[in-house]
Amino acid sequence: MRRCIKLAKKGEGRVSPNPLVGAVIFDDDFNIISEGYHEKYGENHAERNAILKTNVDLRGKSIIVNLEPCSHYGKTPPCADLIIEKGIKRVVAGMLDPNPIVSGNGIKKLKEAGIDVIVGILEDECKELNKFFLKDFIEKKSYVTIKTATTLDGKIATKTGSSKWITDETSRLEVQKLRNKYDAILTSSKTVIKDNPSLTCRLKNGRNPVRIILDTNLTTPVDSKVYIDNAKIIVVTGEKTPDKKIKEYPNHIKFIKCKLKNGYIDLKMAVELIYKEGIKSILIEAGSMLNKSFLEEELADNLIQFIAPKILGDRSSINFVEGFERFKISECNNLNITSTKRLKNDIMLIGDFSKNRII
Repeated sequence: MRRCIKLAKKGEGRVSPNPLVGAVIFDDDFNIISEGYHEKYGENHAERNAILKTNVDLRGKSIIVNLEPCSHYGKTPPCADLIIEKGIKRVVAGMLDPNPIVSGNGIKKLKEAGIDVIVGILEDECKELNKFFLKDFIEKKSYVTIKTATTLDGKIATKTGSSKWITDETSRLEVQKLRNKYDAILTSSKTVIKDNPSLTCRLKNGRNPVRIILDTNLTTPVDSKVYIDNAKIIVVTGEKTPDKKIKEYPNHIKFIKCKLKNGYIDLKMAVELIYKEGIKSILIEAGSMLNKSFLEEELADNLIQFIAPKILGDRSSINFVEGFERFKISECNNLNITSTKRLKNDIMLIGDFSKNRII
């Protein structure tokens, strides 16, 4: 199953809104016969790729897959039907598919065909792999992650605004991997004006995510780097922003008008509107005030924090959340740490916020 998960991750950035799936076919002596993964949205699923890659007679063989085989016709035929056709005798699935069209039906079809089925192997790991997919089908919402890079004492910049570079080049490479993985990067007009970022994925053969800018009054310069190519861009602006002002921007930009809350974009509504645009996962790369707002509204599912072994110390330096206060330990926003990773000289910490945890 861990091999399936590793294979499935090869599809990151290319299969959304479908899940990440890997499949391994083996014999009774656990010799691997074939394997495959879902490589691209609209193309063959993992099981079909693994089956069609081999000319070996699969009658009596077993297949492991991290997600229940599909039982319906979508962009490709049902994987369950192909498994039955090939005479495979055993299917081991990491978890049931949360899609109500599939959930339990794939397993039922296989069992009715006399196939031995086992479900729930490394289930937590399989759910973690496809938490974007789970959020989509269980809650009908985008999965939201705050990404930040801080010193040991939680600072993202000095009081003069100096921030390059807190973390090392290995951490910055991990950020590019994240950009490839998520459907969209979201930032604020303040960050665009201050840093003029490109928000591209600089991995070889990487996928550029959709760029989402929250710009209440359309103050970002028309010639900002985020606007200069034909990538998919969404700008969320105030509901009273004049259409005349919108027309000053490149016509490939999708504008969404949103209600305001206390003079700023209503984040809850904005996230709902972004989901309706087909965005299943959002990576927030912004400053301390937007981070604070997402935490206050409890709209973030996940935090990824790159921590560098540096100490700024000055109370005037900038925290990764500004204006965010809790007066009792019992009132803290709590995280369930799902993983930690030692990089070259930094630490990458990943955790889910307890209140929004879906796994």
